Amino acid sequence: MDRTILHCDLNGFYAAVECLHRPELKDVPMAVGGDVEKRHGIILAKNELAKKFGVTTAETVWQARQKCPGLVLVPPRHDEYDKYSKFVNQLYERFTPLVEPFGIDESWLDVTGTMHIFGDGQKIADTIRAAVKTELGLSVSVGVSFTKVFAKLGSDYKKPDATTVISRDNYKTIVFPLPVTDLLFVGEAAATVLARLGIATIGQLAASDRKLIMDKLGKMGGVLHDYANGIDDELVRSADDARQAKSIGNGMTFKRDLVGIDDIRTGVMSLADTVAARLRCEGLRCNTVQVMIKDPQFKSISRQRKLDSPTHLAAEIGGAAIELIRSAWDMKAKIRTITVTGADLVAEDDSGQMSLFADAHDTRREKNEKIERAMDNIRGRFGKGAISSGATVKNNLGIGQDDKG
Repeated sequence: MDRTILHCDLNGFYAAVECLHRPELKDVPMAVGGDVEKRHGIILAKNELAKKFGVTTAETVWQARQKCPGLVLVPPRHDEYDKYSKFVNQLYERFTPLVEPFGIDESWLDVTGTMHIFGDGQKIADTIRAAVKTELGLSVSVGVSFTKVFAKLGSDYKKPDATTVISRDNYKTIVFPLPVTDLLFVGEAAATVLARLGIATIGQLAASDRKLIMDKLGKMGGVLHDYANGIDDELVRSADDARQAKSIGNGMTFKRDLVGIDDIRTGVMSLADTVAARLRCEGLRCNTVQVMIKDPQFKSISRQRKLDSPTHLAAEIGGAAIELIRSAWDMKAKIRTITVTGADLVAEDDSGQMSLFADAHDTRREKNEKIERAMDNIRGRFGKGAISSGATVKNNLGIGQDDKG
């Protein structure tokens, strides 16, 4: 028996929440965007009036205002969005305990076991849309299907405030003509590879040779081929289902461009400090360090390296990240954004993969462990901004300037 899965996607979520607090914004083209002065000038959400001018999410504020000179820009209030996100998911939980958030404004619901109470998938979707509008003043588009991936395609298919059912009977008609980039996890790199094979639509991917796709895209190619054919048995997991994070990262767009090793070291060590603190808080260590670098023209590269042994220390994570940048980047070139991530996570007390050279580093590692644990304790008592690493003191990059003591 097929499952019945809903994907609920709040429409223009940030902008909709702002309109709840300032109803006059409903009558003008408006968008929620980052602070231009701090170089975070990107559109995060827009209302329907701004959308009619061609304003799109993730474009720069400058680009948006070229399209819509009268655009009203509102700064984001993430605490408020978090609050409404929790309200919405609590509403979803009236219909099923199997609610899996996917970002702040999207959730999957498996209603297979509760349809005998609330009706079929379409009826539940319509009931949810009405409740969200009546009780919270927001609108939501809902996809209903037999897989998570097709349900998400359904919520994107018709907006705003709509229900789309993708069934065994109609999925080829609805899904196959869609661009392959609409399929979950088909990013720019995968789309480029598929384009070289003459694959532009989901239907073309579904009809392609699975082995060829795997040859070109690896294991993920087989997964994408399955998704295109409606093969997806991944479960909807409730928010209470504790799952270990696959990676922990932190990124920053700096107040000015970084140039040279001193700037890079300052930026990287601040990011590594946050990543390491989060790893220790979660009781985890990382086996791999990843770095993503973006230049002022928004071109980016990413690199990663396996560590000799798992770590949750900023000194080791930052050191590995700096080595990666030295090996992959022209040190005279400007950097706009850096993201440092710890991946391949293991439990803190996992004694597996120890370095062959661990003895030579034990004393230094023990010292760093004590220092960083002490910093955790101070921040826990007095706030995040109470103590910083020496590399970030008196910087002019915007690091630590928003911390509250």
